[in-house]
Amino acid sequence: MTVPAKHRMSRRAFLGSLGAATAACAWCRAGVTLAAPAAIPFPARFCKTLPDKSVQCELCPRRCRVPDGLRGYCRVRENRDGTYYSLVYGYACAGNLDPIEKKPFFHVYPGTKAFSIATVGCNMHCKFCQNFDISQANPGDIQIPYRTPDDIATEAVKSGARTLAFTYSEPTIFHEYMHDCAQAAKDRGVESIVISNGFINEAPQKALFPLVKAIKIDLKSFAPSFYTKICEGTLQPVLDTLKRLSGSGVWYEIVNLIIPTLNDNTLDIQRLSAWVVKELGPDVPIHFTRYTPLYRLKNLPPTPTETLLLAREIAMKEGCHFAYCGNQPGMDGEHTFCPSCKKAVLKRYGFRILENNLSGGKCKYCQTVIPGVWE
Repeated sequence: MTVPAKHRMSRRAFLGSLGAATAACAWCRAGVTLAAPAAIPFPARFCKTLPDKSVQCELCPRRCRVPDGLRGYCRVRENRDGTYYSLVYGYACAGNLDPIEKKPFFHVYPGTKAFSIATVGCNMHCKFCQNFDISQANPGDIQIPYRTPDDIATEAVKSGARTLAFTYSEPTIFHEYMHDCAQAAKDRGVESIVISNGFINEAPQKALFPLVKAIKIDLKSFAPSFYTKICEGTLQPVLDTLKRLSGSGVWYEIVNLIIPTLNDNTLDIQRLSAWVVKELGPDVPIHFTRYTPLYRLKNLPPTPTETLLLAREIAMKEGCHFAYCGNQPGMDGEHTFCPSCKKAVLKRYGFRILENNLSGGKCKYCQTVIPGVWE
């Protein structure tokens, strides 16, 4: 593999056309002008140079061994003469103000907004990706201005958001930028949340713990073959990521996108739910969300309502206190129910909060503590 000349440019010379995700970006609509691009790419962390000037990446479980002049699987980290660089540090291609329920987080600051950013790239290749236009793009595909972590933090404050969210693509691949943006935001009183596939190694994951308030992990299936065939990944590292989150002090929630014929097997849903309750505890929220045909799986139908309801029922029978149905407004599975008195402490419709019956993080009806990040 030979790296095309256009990928060997300085950061000042990023070329290409603006992608669809960027076209919808709040920055583009607002015409924000920020700092000029840096002269050189940003040195990557969590890697080591080998004697032959190859680089061993230690960021995710792939542990790519990258020869001089080439890039890793994620396409956004490049070996230049034995030094590994991030090609996306400072290049956020999206900046939108979203409801936190859209992430989805149902136990984190309900009804608030999250200032959401992403860069191009991902360390998986899911055939059902909902944001493939940026996750599967290369750094040279989108022309965007350079934004420092201070710029990002400043924009988050200006937006009035309660949190800064790293989302849309896979934040692991822009770990350096995420880390520094989260620190800059924290210095300004804005907390950070992460929306991730969980395909990350222990050291970089733990480096985020002091800087983030909550992490949402996509547990795409409990079948190893699904990860291999549909995502070009592996299941066990994601399970390891979830185990490290348990007891870390960082709040976390799990999403399982239910795709007809691929991961809607009731036995797999039962095994997934049982594993979460046994290994992580009954209070970890599980969101079973509706699939909409996109990218390379347009031949499959949307997830039937009955399948979502069944998945939620299975999880609750396994002992999960907070099982949800998502991406289909109007279902009881959108609400948060007190596990003691069974009354709704949070009622939702889509991304809107209709009722909040929490008081100091407790059910106002029976005073049972509802786990989450409420204040």
